[in-house]
Amino acid sequence: MPKHDLKEVKKDKSFWSAIGLSAFVASFCCLTPIVLVLFGLSSVAFASSLGLTLYGEWKWAFRGVGLLLLAASMFFYFRSKGICTLDQARKRRNEIINKVLIALIAAIIAYVIFLYVILHYIGVWMDIW
Repeated sequence: MPKHDLKEVKKDKSFWSAIGLSAFVASFCCLTPIVLVLFGLSSVAFASSLGLTLYGEWKWAFRGVGLLLLAASMFFYFRSKGICTLDQARKRRNEIINKVLIALIAAIIAYVIFLYVILHYIGVWMDIW
């Protein structure tokens, strides 16, 4: 495999890991109670109360932070691909739009699967919710 192909594979890994990281951070509202119980730092009752508070009142804050993280990671991803000026961005507009839409849709799908399927069933299994 030529060297330039390895660089492209690395950059694509950073693209997909940024999507996963943003979905992971956006799910902290429901991940935090599970982690606290798993490490023995809280009781199930406290974790349940914390989960209700974080998800009920703060879920949009966590989602916003995840979205900001996704936007920042896309900015740095395109900078690493050599798109540093507005002229370069205009020339590669279609590529940027496509990558941003793919990242946004993939992050939403990853968030829904991680939060509403994986974390939900772990929380049910642990009797947190």
